[in-house]
Amino acid sequence: MNIALILAAGSGTRMGNTSKPKQFLNIYNKPLIVHTIEAFEMHDEIDMIVIVTNDTYIDQVKIWCKQYDLGKVKSVVAGGSSRQESVYNGIQHLQQIGVKDDDIILIHDAARPLISQSIISENIVACKKYGAIDTVIPTSDTIIRSLDKETICEIQKRSEQYQGQTPQTFTFQIIKEAHEYAKKTNNTETTDDCRLVINMGKEVHIVNGSKLNFKITTFDDLMMLKALLKIGKSEVL
Repeated sequence: MNIALILAAGSGTRMGNTSKPKQFLNIYNKPLIVHTIEAFEMHDEIDMIVIVTNDTYIDQVKIWCKQYDLGKVKSVVAGGSSRQESVYNGIQHLQQIGVKDDDIILIHDAARPLISQSIISENIVACKKYGAIDTVIPTSDTIIRSLDKETICEIQKRSEQYQGQTPQTFTFQIIKEAHEYAKKTNNTETTDDCRLVINMGKEVHIVNGSKLNFKITTFDDLMMLKALLKIGKSEVL
């Protein structure tokens, strides 16, 4: 099976003064999270969707899934206090419902609603071959490193730098083992699942993402999303 694990448990504090987390904001009469789920719902190779969200929004998310006919959503489970804990909660749930070790898990941010069908497909194909995949785009800017936030200590080679996106895709066995290894080694603050897999000594391969697959983090991102949706997904994806 190919399973999408959608992460929607963040607080969205960088968005600023909003009445709710960004993933639940209404975008053209539809919650942002629904836009994201629909991308996986319509993909022929996605068999199941599991959503990890704030415990106070579980019932509301279930209502939206019925309202928007999101039939591939099988479970909505409570997240944790960090991204790592939320993914771990999702993994535990998948284990409880009998997911197999060779099933493919696509971990995706709810706040990346413009994920394309081709990126989902490429993640699945590559994961079948390699077992652990990150979606990335080459950085178009030079990366500057500063330790004191005042002076440059390193200018990194741009051709070697990439920006990480999601999905991050793994066989269930690999991502389960990576999180179990992190807990065993008291690593509880990692914000990236690929880092957990690398820490375990396994390789992570990359597939190409898209600049349109950006994460809604700030008010400017929200305005850009609205502009792109107004143009029409068919014209931009």
